[in-house]
Amino acid sequence: MSVSVEPMSVEVPDGEPAVALRPHAEDAFAGELTALAAQDDRPRPARWKLSPWAVATYLLGGTLPDGTVITPKYVGPRRLVEVAVTTLATDRALLLLGVPGTAKTWVSEHLAAAVSGDSTLLVQGTAGTPEEAIRYGWNYAQLLAHGPSRDALVPSPVMRAMAEGMTARVEELTRIPADVQDTLITILSEKTLPIPELGQEVQAVRGFNVIATANDRDRGVNELSSALRRRFNTVVLPLPESVEAEVDIVSRRVDQLGRSLDLPAAPDGIDEIRRVVTVFRELRDGVTSDGRTKLKSPSGTLSTAEAISVVTNGLALAAHFGDGVLRAGDVAAGILGAVVRDPAADRVIWQEYLEAVVRERDGWKDFYRACREVSA
Repeated sequence: MSVSVEPMSVEVPDGEPAVALRPHAEDAFAGELTALAAQDDRPRPARWKLSPWAVATYLLGGTLPDGTVITPKYVGPRRLVEVAVTTLATDRALLLLGVPGTAKTWVSEHLAAAVSGDSTLLVQGTAGTPEEAIRYGWNYAQLLAHGPSRDALVPSPVMRAMAEGMTARVEELTRIPADVQDTLITILSEKTLPIPELGQEVQAVRGFNVIATANDRDRGVNELSSALRRRFNTVVLPLPESVEAEVDIVSRRVDQLGRSLDLPAAPDGIDEIRRVVTVFRELRDGVTSDGRTKLKSPSGTLSTAEAISVVTNGLALAAHFGDGVLRAGDVAAGILGAVVRDPAADRVIWQEYLEAVVRERDGWKDFYRACREVSA
C-alpha cells in the first residue's frame, strides 16, 4: 500500500505563491542533497538516497571533490553521528536522547531527509497521542458505508514508512502513554503491522526504520518498557562542550533563521551572542566560567535552542526598532524571560547573578544596565 501526500499550494492575496516559513530539511537543503547524491559513489543500503558516509557528511559538513561546500547541520562529536547513521543501516531503531535544546529533533529531521529524502513521516508524541497515530485509523464515512476495507483504512506515518521502505520519526516518545508506546514493539521486532479487522498485515520492506527522540528530563513521565527500550539503539546527544562551540551553533542557526525571516545580518552581533551563551552556560552549570564563583541554577533549562530564540528575537528588535546593530538592550529582555520561569525563586537567582557576576565583569557595564532596566 502506498499513500502519497502532496504539499498544498496556497495563494496569498496579491497572487504570489505563499512561501513556507520553515521549509522541510529536504527542501531547504535540496541543493546540497543533490550534490552529495551526484558525487556519492559508495554503497547505499536499500532505498537510501545516500550512502552512510554521505549522510554523515551532510550532517557534519564538508567540501566535496567538485568544491561544493556542505554546511554543518550538527556541531558535535563525529562518532555520535556515525553511530546514529550506522544504526539506521541495521534493523535496530534509533533513539536520540538528551536534555532539552540538544538538537534531537533537528538531527532526526536531517537524518530522515538524507536517508529517505522525506522527513515528514512524523508522529508527534503527547500525553494524548492515540494508538491510531502509530498504527492506523479509519475513514468513518467509508467505514459506515462499506464496512472495513483498505479504502476505509487511514495509514499512520509509521505504516506508510513500513510499506514504502522509508524512515519514520516519533518525537517525544516518553510523552506518549505507555500502552501506546508498546504498539511499536511488534513493529520494531517483527517488522510487521497486523490489521486484524481485515485479516491482513503490512510487512516492512527494506529501508524501513524509526528515529525516536526523548527528553532526559521527562524520565518518570512515561518510562519506556524494557522490551521497547531493547528495540532501540540509544545515542545521547550532549550539550556543546565549550563556549566557542555553542557560540558557533547559535550563530549559524540565528543566521539561517534571520535569512528566512528577512532580517538583516547583524554586524558585530557575535559579541552579544557570546554574552548570551556565557550567561546561559554559567547559570546552567552553577559556576562562573573561571570557576571562582558558585551560582544557583534557575528552574529553566537554558538550552542552546533557547539561546537561539533570545538572539533571534534581539535581532528582530534591532532591525525593526533600532539601528540594525545587535546590542545588549536587544537581548536583555529575552534573557530575563528565559531565566525567570518561576517568578519567586528564579528572580532572586537572577538578581544575585547580576549583582555578583555581571556587575563586576569588565566590558559588561552596558549589559548590566540593560538587564537592570528590564528587571526593574
